[in-house]
Amino acid sequence: MPVPRNFAESIVPTKTQQPIADVAIVGGSGLYGLRDLTDVEQHRVETPFGAPSDAIHVGTLGDRRVAVLARHGQGHTLLPGEVNYRANIFALKQLGVQRLLSASAVGSMREGLRPRDVVLVDQFIDRTVARPSTFFGDGLVAHVSLADPICPSLRAIMLGAARSSGARSHDGGVYVCIEGPAFSTRAESKLYRSWGVDVIGMTNMQEARLAREAEICYASMAMITDYDCWHEDEDDVSVDALLGNLQANAELAAESLRRAVLALPAERDGCPCCDALRYAILTDLRKVPPETVERLGPILERYAPRGSS
Repeated sequence: MPVPRNFAESIVPTKTQQPIADVAIVGGSGLYGLRDLTDVEQHRVETPFGAPSDAIHVGTLGDRRVAVLARHGQGHTLLPGEVNYRANIFALKQLGVQRLLSASAVGSMREGLRPRDVVLVDQFIDRTVARPSTFFGDGLVAHVSLADPICPSLRAIMLGAARSSGARSHDGGVYVCIEGPAFSTRAESKLYRSWGVDVIGMTNMQEARLAREAEICYASMAMITDYDCWHEDEDDVSVDALLGNLQANAELAAESLRRAVLALPAERDGCPCCDALRYAILTDLRKVPPETVERLGPILERYAPRGSS
């Protein structure tokens, strides 16, 4: 009999309770609503990691219940480094979310990627230094695969939705996530370009990593607002220019997200996100402190129902 690679391989996942919402949208700068959402309810969700950025609004779109969360809080009150990414993702997991569509503002690092274009990124480089970025620890070791951090199925649907909405859309790209809140120096901007980076932002890396740990499909629609500060023929990035392009992008982004939600198949199609923890957990869950299993209940429930340790 072959020896399992780790304890999780020998566990048969169990089914979870009926979700409050199975799809979520996390909106960044300038995108806080979704057209045609009806029967909206507000959920104030508490998590073991603190409170999410804001109340989560859950409404109906087509035949789906969709959760919408303002990443920076209503009124944009949170810096990128102040966003409680763990609470945001964990709260969505508690609601039953299986697919997470992200929209955020970015700077372009390529001549051919123009302000008001949309990039469906497929890779990340993490340059953040001060953000919690895992649910694990406290007696539980897990290493998820992030070789391909974006769900390919969800990204393809979002790309098709963006194109059908009339957005100048680009298939794939590398997103470098910086700590912020200041924009890059000119030397940094040129360095990132030399690495083959396509866009620069301050938020998506933690979302992608935590969503994978939570077995949530994640894809991001990066909305270009500026050329950062590398472009010799363009003004350096400023808040005024950024806000102007944000406003122009917001309506198109909302329509793209609406179409993407309506185009989602009823069930996930076996993408690697669905079972990301199956071979990632190294610790025998029977030896994990009960309080850790209890705290991570919604994430571990398929493998270690609460009260079983």
